[in-house]
Amino acid sequence: MTTDSQAPQFDVQPLRHRRPTRALRRLGLATAGLSIAILGAGHAAAAPAPLHQAVAGCGAPVDGQPNGKQFPGEPPLSIDPGSGYSATLQTNCGPITVSLDAANAPHTVNSFVFLAGQQYFDHSRCHRLTTAGIFVLQCGDPTGTGHGGPGYRFQDENLAGAVYPAGTLAMANSGPNSNGSQFFLVYKDSQLPANYTPFGRVTGGMDVLQNIAGGGTADGSPDGAPAAGVVLDSVAADQN
Repeated sequence: MTTDSQAPQFDVQPLRHRRPTRALRRLGLATAGLSIAILGAGHAAAAPAPLHQAVAGCGAPVDGQPNGKQFPGEPPLSIDPGSGYSATLQTNCGPITVSLDAANAPHTVNSFVFLAGQQYFDHSRCHRLTTAGIFVLQCGDPTGTGHGGPGYRFQDENLAGAVYPAGTLAMANSGPNSNGSQFFLVYKDSQLPANYTPFGRVTGGMDVLQNIAGGGTADGSPDGAPAAGVVLDSVAADQN
């Protein structure tokens, strides 16, 4: 990928769950790149990060805590790949609606719909914003640490020719076929390798997503917690 000459040079394997080592945080982007890891069950609740609310249009989230549910395996395929599905992410910065690509990513959409139905995402914090190189907001970890997941992993899908323009909804992972619950929303065209299952598109609320991105990170770095303190108050998925 190409980056602005003034921007940090990133390893373009950004959407891997953060591996539980001090080195990632200590060495920062130069060594760890933009990697995210969801290794381990990660069901213990993390200490909540402070809500900065420094972004206009973002307020306090709805009261509540993630339920921290864990599941023994990928849920059975219960969606109809021939049908349309959509989801609404109600955030403390406004709603974001997405269409889900069940035809090309049935396992991914099935898992997302299942977890939404379990209220797994509700009250969880979007723990990561990147403002250079890849331009994503990452969510889906109820622990808020980048280590959490639902207790199961499932296969990659829809990678042939995958691209990540603004509005893409895709899965974070810790390597091939290691998808869990963490996902990312692309707010500006990203030059990512075709390693992350795209499974939907933003259909409403791009202004919300871009407003969050415009607020930057809490510590001013190009990769960190959003300054807006973004929380998914609820996530609901429906068959169209």
